[in-house]
Amino acid sequence: MTGRKHRNKASWVGLTLALSVCLPTLPMWTQNSAATRQQAGSEKPAEGLVREVRHQLAVVPYLSVFDHIAFTLDGSNVTLTGQVVRPKLKSDAEATVKSIEGVGSVVNQIEVLPASATDDDLRNAVYRAIYEDPELSRYAVEELPSIHIIIKNGRVTLEGQVESEADKNRATARAGFVTNVTSVKNDLIVQAKEKPRK
Repeated sequence: MTGRKHRNKASWVGLTLALSVCLPTLPMWTQNSAATRQQAGSEKPAEGLVREVRHQLAVVPYLSVFDHIAFTLDGSNVTLTGQVVRPKLKSDAEATVKSIEGVGSVVNQIEVLPASATDDDLRNAVYRAIYEDPELSRYAVEELPSIHIIIKNGRVTLEGQVESEADKNRATARAGFVTNVTSVKNDLIVQAKEKPRK
């Protein structure tokens, strides 16, 4: 645990390498439910494909707290969206989804964020502002924290999941306090933490 805490205070490059395992339960992916229901046969094959795409994207190497990948499913065709810091992550995500049995075509609309030393500094600063906050630090206990920080040209977008509206608002405020942040868009989903089944 001590090693993990140390990595959380590292530069964003270090975090990209350290936080390389994605939780399959995070709301990092979306699905087109209407299109999904139209898949031939029944809903079950489509639901299974959604789960498999979600799972395989979760294990793409070097997916970090500074990346966000979403997908929509139209029958057997997958469209990938989101933003990533590393160009290779875009191509790796596409290759991973293409390798899944039952996937027809893959349209890759993932945006590779522009290289920027200023944005790199902001990633580190916003990460600290959010995850060193006493009320939000519990979201950092997993390998991949559930609040994702997407930064482009000084603009911050928060993606992922929190447990309350208060936490969502607090994350927005904390990010907005960081010097050189020009705007904050909060796309966090409020979803209460599920209690473990007995």
